[in-house]
Amino acid sequence: MSGSTAASFTADDYRARMERAARTAAEAGLAGLLVAPGPDLVWLTGYTPPAVTERLTLLVLAAGQDPVLVVPALEAPDAQKAAGAPALALRDWTDGKDPYAATAALLHASGRFGISDNAWALHLLALQQALPGSSYTSLTEALPMLRAVKDTAELELMTAAGAAADATFEEIRDVPFAGRRESQVAADLDRLLRRHGHEQVDFTIVASGPNGANPHHEAGDRVIERGDMVVLDFGGLKDGYGSDTSRTVHVGEPTDEERRVHDIVREAQEAGFRAVRPGAACQDVDRAARAVIAGAGYGEYFIHRTGHGIGVTTHEPPYMIEGEERPLVPGMCFSVEPGIYLPGRFGVRIEDIVTVTEDGGRRLNTTSRELVIVE
Repeated sequence: MSGSTAASFTADDYRARMERAARTAAEAGLAGLLVAPGPDLVWLTGYTPPAVTERLTLLVLAAGQDPVLVVPALEAPDAQKAAGAPALALRDWTDGKDPYAATAALLHASGRFGISDNAWALHLLALQQALPGSSYTSLTEALPMLRAVKDTAELELMTAAGAAADATFEEIRDVPFAGRRESQVAADLDRLLRRHGHEQVDFTIVASGPNGANPHHEAGDRVIERGDMVVLDFGGLKDGYGSDTSRTVHVGEPTDEERRVHDIVREAQEAGFRAVRPGAACQDVDRAARAVIAGAGYGEYFIHRTGHGIGVTTHEPPYMIEGEERPLVPGMCFSVEPGIYLPGRFGVRIEDIVTVTEDGGRRLNTTSRELVIVE
């Protein structure tokens, strides 16, 4: 995560996040949270360790006690510079000492803890050995909505990331498509996203012709031809917050069928967006979009969920999928991205990031959802 993001939030912001996380954990019946390096640690403290290392770094949060960051002594100076450092205590350990004993002293011996999904098994197993009476559950399983509701400052960063992705799409429309490889257009997307402020590009899907029927196609060596439908799906992090948008373009004039399929997906995307409102269930968004596609006779060709959450990572809870009854809350941000995928022929996907408002939803992507003709 870039330094500019950490500078956007104060120690008080991070203190409030850690307090809320500890309180939410207690309400969920947990003795506390153990947060390893990764998106959760950045969101809670503003700290990213200088390198991937086998040395234990772990934030310990529990209601009624001050946050403690267990950190290798050689990395303590970096941790002290984090924007959230004034809101926590540092407990450093040196090589040759047992970091698990030091961590165990901070934990309830028979407690159940939420632990980061990306924590190393090495560390979890050592903690279990140090505290045989303790037990653990994944943070996403225990507190899936921990980062889901964005505050005003976060929404501003999400909006800026969406605008940067939109600017990228407006420019990619003007690059040559016909006669170039998918990988070349993908490289253009990467370059434009970075030019518009992204420090990290997570994906640049360019799926032309029959490749468009694979929702997660990796841009490859296929040469784009006139007559191809091309699915573009791209995003990453700008100032630490995610963008993700999809538009489907056509090289030259499309057929009537291609236009019809695109129109159906566009209508489905609009229906999904209109289903966004506080109190509605996540699955309602999926149902609204899916009903349009199924009603047009293409239900079996819509083969993925309608959306996913986004924030300090480009894919996170909540998910817009059948069976997810969690209610939408103002400040949640997620994609609405229905698609139709016709094997061996072509695919269409249209995606915006949407945030829940007090009375509905607001799109963070505003480029045209009409079928764009490129050359």
